[in-house]
Amino acid sequence: MRRSTGKATEPSAVRRAEHQPTTPPGRKGNTRERRADGGGRQVAAVTAARFTTLAISGSYDHAESAHHLGALSEPAHLATAQSFPSMDAMLAATAEDGDGWVYSRRGNPTVRILEQTVAALEGYGVDAEVSATVTATGMGAITLATMPLLSAAAGPKPNIVASPQCYGSTTMVFDKRYGQERGVDVRWVADPLSVEDWARRIDDGTRFLYAEVPSNPTVQLVDIPALSALADRAGIPLVVDATLATPALLRPLALGAHVVVHSLTKAAGASGRSMGGAVIARHDLGLRGQPEELSADYAGYLRRGPLRDMGAVLSPFNAWTILSDIRELRGRVDAMSRTAHAVARHLAGHAGVVEVFYPGLESHRSHHIARRDMWLVDSELDGGEAENRFGFLVCFRPAGGVRAAHAVMDRLGLIWRANNLGQVRSTATIPGATTHKQVADADPDRVTVPPDMIRLSVGIEHLDDVIEDLDQALQAR
Repeated sequence: MRRSTGKATEPSAVRRAEHQPTTPPGRKGNTRERRADGGGRQVAAVTAARFTTLAISGSYDHAESAHHLGALSEPAHLATAQSFPSMDAMLAATAEDGDGWVYSRRGNPTVRILEQTVAALEGYGVDAEVSATVTATGMGAITLATMPLLSAAAGPKPNIVASPQCYGSTTMVFDKRYGQERGVDVRWVADPLSVEDWARRIDDGTRFLYAEVPSNPTVQLVDIPALSALADRAGIPLVVDATLATPALLRPLALGAHVVVHSLTKAAGASGRSMGGAVIARHDLGLRGQPEELSADYAGYLRRGPLRDMGAVLSPFNAWTILSDIRELRGRVDAMSRTAHAVARHLAGHAGVVEVFYPGLESHRSHHIARRDMWLVDSELDGGEAENRFGFLVCFRPAGGVRAAHAVMDRLGLIWRANNLGQVRSTATIPGATTHKQVADADPDRVTVPPDMIRLSVGIEHLDDVIEDLDQALQAR
């Protein structure tokens, strides 16, 4: 039977007060607990810290630093394997259910620190046990999170129900890798905001529900508590890609979702030096037809089995650089979101723009959900009221169609023409011609992104400079 998710699935859970309890559930007082790290040592972990403190030192504190000659920063364990003092120690580490450092495909201390940090941030304020595993890329995280759920052991003829507002490569994995190559029935909902549309596509063969919140690039949200309730009744997980929100603005597990995926290449690794992905999951999922080991600790199951065997692991060096970036996640995403909101309002009133996509604008179709669910974490602790933040991605359609959109792109000076997002530098692309082109090429009748839409990922440059660059690029020539 599925374990109750408590406040996260109650209607009142969408109220701001329950999003951010003063003390995260399950943590009492400013105490530390002892636990084993990836190498079997007992280390102390902060159990009642605020979000930013967890990002900085949730898994690497004074006691752990003492094991590394007092290093102030997490060490980068770049060796591919570990030496053991005895055969007994080697056999203990290599046991089937072992989780220690043996060989870096199986585990690494630097990677473990990142996993613990990501789990702490995504699980902040969640009334459940949470764990994480990290992967080489964001797409690696999506395939790792979803492929095991399609196992033939859970029954024949599996299907998945998903929002069509997805990243292009995610769509291709579902349609081509799962649908065409493995015979999975992929059921795309017609309207992601219609809970009834989701409900009527679910049956006994459905293995999971999937949505991006907000979506790339239309920045659309879905009703996570309502979809979580559907998934609970069906005994399946709701998997949410929350890359664009980051845990600084939205933690789907706190709203009832069961599994969350991230591309750490984006805002978590905003310096743009490393690629990575993460799967974060609640414990005790109680999934219909799935092995107990999988349901008990899904992220741990993935790390000890599918990830270890298929080998799409994150390099220790990449984990080390992402750890450096993730420390400042809240402040950076706050600044980027403030600027993005101002940019969106400016573009909405610009004569050279025919449409703006940003969940912070009342004109956006899922603005009401964004107002309910997207909050700057711990903002109520800064001496004022809790504050909404709507993310760093703004999309818009210039007047004049595709040719005009290409011309605007060519005239950008400060903003970089690039296909990444969430970086400290503002970047822009035309998804219909780049990141989502493969979807249109595979099915010309299915176009989920306007061909003249420009996707703008706002960085940490000064607002005035970003607007000045956009204005000159939009100026009629």
